[in-house]
Amino acid sequence: MKRTIILFTFTIMSLIAAAQTKEETKIEKLTEKLRISMISGNKTDLENLVWDNLTYGHSNGKIEDKAAFVHALSTKKSDFKTIELSEIAVTVAGKTAIVRHILRADTNDGGIPGKVNLGIVLVWEKRGDEWKLLARRSFKINY
Repeated sequence: MKRTIILFTFTIMSLIAAAQTKEETKIEKLTEKLRISMISGNKTDLENLVWDNLTYGHSNGKIEDKAAFVHALSTKKSDFKTIELSEIAVTVAGKTAIVRHILRADTNDGGIPGKVNLGIVLVWEKRGDEWKLLARRSFKINY
């Protein structure tokens, strides 16, 4: 009996770990799709990746909603030429996923070339079977 309980517990824990890994993989793929969409400025892709009540915080303190976020990228007002993500860490807790990473990018906002080096926190939320971005916050880093 004791052996059966241990085996059952181990099986349940393995299933939970596998489910978390599967969800983490989904979030990593969505984060990559967001990166690509921010570079391309594809309006449809950007709209489909975020919830309507998105809050998008910039490193200068500016906060955007979904409409402003999509507009800035799709019109190239905010123009990313390249984006490189590193030090990616994904944590899934139920229907919420938190992604932390470093973002290094080349920009061309208003025709002025620039570089950004930011720490990012993304909050993804699952509704039904669908994950979308609910919140983003960035902060400047100096390394």
